[in-house]
Amino acid sequence: MKELKISIIYHSDSDDKNTGKMAQCIGEGCAMKGIAVSVMSLDSYDKEFMCDSQAIIIGSPNWDGTCCWQIKRFLDTELKGNVDGKLGAAFISQNEAGGGGSFALMSIIAAGLIHGMLIYSGGISLGRPFTHLGAISTKAPLDNDRERCLKLGQNIAEKVLELFGK
Repeated sequence: MKELKISIIYHSDSDDKNTGKMAQCIGEGCAMKGIAVSVMSLDSYDKEFMCDSQAIIIGSPNWDGTCCWQIKRFLDTELKGNVDGKLGAAFISQNEAGGGGSFALMSIIAAGLIHGMLIYSGGISLGRPFTHLGAISTKAPLDNDRERCLKLGQNIAEKVLELFGK
């Protein structure tokens, strides 16, 4: 059987690297299920690993209710032809609760759908903490935000095993 892989690709442009901390937490959640995970900054992501992955989780800081321009460029140029049929998910870091993170998640989700990804988060069906559209964290992921990131990683890994582990 082919080794199952999950790519976590993110951009973080703040000094405290909130989005990167979220990516690490999500990666921990994925790894709990025994799947190979690569957490990659957009500046140094491994395209070959991404193309070999069954799932790609993309993260960005919230910029006025959308993803940052660096992730937008990645979505527009790197997904085309490389992600059809793969599981996709998203996460957003923001400075304030209620700061438009759900809209920012939707910008990543929309791009994934356009390029043929199967978008998943687990929503409320898998219990607390709820992941709704994906994970949103304010500042560095602590307490419930950290738990939500771990949960998103576990949810995606479980779905990869269900869909691709046969």
